[in-house]
Amino acid sequence: MKLNEIGKTGIKIPPIIFGTSALGNLYTALSDETKLEIVQQAFEHVPAPVVFDSAGKYGAGLALEKLGECLEKLNIAPENVIISNKLGWKRTPLLTPEPTFEQGVWMDLKNDAVQDISYEGILNCYEQGNELLGGKYFPQLASVHDPDEYLNAATSSKDRDSRFANIVEAYKALADLKKSGKVKAIGVGAKNWKIIEEISKEVELDWAMFANSMTIMHHPKDLLDFMQSLHSKNISIVNSAVFHAGFLIGGQFFDYRLIQPDTEENKAIFKWRENFFTLCTKHNISPAVACVSFATTAPGVVSIALNTSKPSHIKSNVASVVTKVPAEFWAEMKASGLIATDYPFL
Repeated sequence: MKLNEIGKTGIKIPPIIFGTSALGNLYTALSDETKLEIVQQAFEHVPAPVVFDSAGKYGAGLALEKLGECLEKLNIAPENVIISNKLGWKRTPLLTPEPTFEQGVWMDLKNDAVQDISYEGILNCYEQGNELLGGKYFPQLASVHDPDEYLNAATSSKDRDSRFANIVEAYKALADLKKSGKVKAIGVGAKNWKIIEEISKEVELDWAMFANSMTIMHHPKDLLDFMQSLHSKNISIVNSAVFHAGFLIGGQFFDYRLIQPDTEENKAIFKWRENFFTLCTKHNISPAVACVSFATTAPGVVSIALNTSKPSHIKSNVASVVTKVPAEFWAEMKASGLIATDYPFL
């Protein structure tokens, strides 16, 4: 399995990154035994270093806590794991019947979390994250979590300007952490790639994570041009949410919302999936493999972030990033109008 460098940092990662939201009880509360098996399976199927993407927001720090516990139980040497911590949410005491952030999403939490995007806030989140990880494992990659959602919460243009200034200050904190050697690479991740573009003009980045953006179903030229510009600046790209929150592999949610064929737009989405599944069956290709393979073709993509709550899926997730899809499939996808006929990277 080929390792790819993050920017010019010397940090090399495999072509798959494991998300950890399931460790934080996203949608369902997994047992500690299942969480341990998820982490163990990652090390069984990927040569070290294994990369985990986590955040203080995931289960109000529960994901970080369980990741550290699992690594300790498995006796994983710190040099054999790379942790990416998305900063900006801080664990706080739970004072209400359920957490106040993203209600109905995180199950059986014993803590709450509050957002703190500022210079001091990021430093505090970094220190708390290290404590939650247990003091033996530390993040080498760091970023500000969901800056697009933070900006979307602005109540006026003035408020947005203030929030963007806070984001810039947060990145100054990350730059200082990197300068001191506490983290090795600084990145940005967002579902709205235009926010990544906006931030990249103000701060020096080593990597960027795109979510729900560059997929087999959705790959607009202006996004590809931006990815190419990042690549030319040695800013590496991690592609994530390449199944549109599971819809492209048969799920009921599209970009994290329950979807029904009840509008013309939604009907078109369902029709696209139906035609996609037909071609996958014809060529004996798993839809997941097709989605992941396509997601790796864009310029600058060094790794795909995949998440699962089922230990048995780890092996197939790993296989999906190394399986080669025949050219005949891509040719028919283009001929059928399922991917852009002028897509230049196939």
